[in-house]
Amino acid sequence: MANPNDVRYLTPPTVDVTREKYCRFKKKGIKYIDYKDPNYLMKLVNEQGKLLPRRLTGTSLKFQRKVGQAVKRCRHLALMPYVADLLKN
Repeated sequence: MANPNDVRYLTPPTVDVTREKYCRFKKKGIKYIDYKDPNYLMKLVNEQGKLLPRRLTGTSLKFQRKVGQAVKRCRHLALMPYVADLLKN
């Protein structure tokens, strides 16, 4: 028989453990985002090729604008696709 002091839950209680977001560009001291490096820019877009928002990546506003511009330039030079279905397989 179960102990009366033994508390069991059907689902574990949720504990909000949020990681502190940080701007990876400020932390590493990157001042220029290279649009000719599609492998690095692929980390900042999702599977459909859309830019990941700041609230998910933690990028500061200044660098989010630079990332957007770099992705646009990379797409214009055909280094990255504009639209892709399941880009990161």
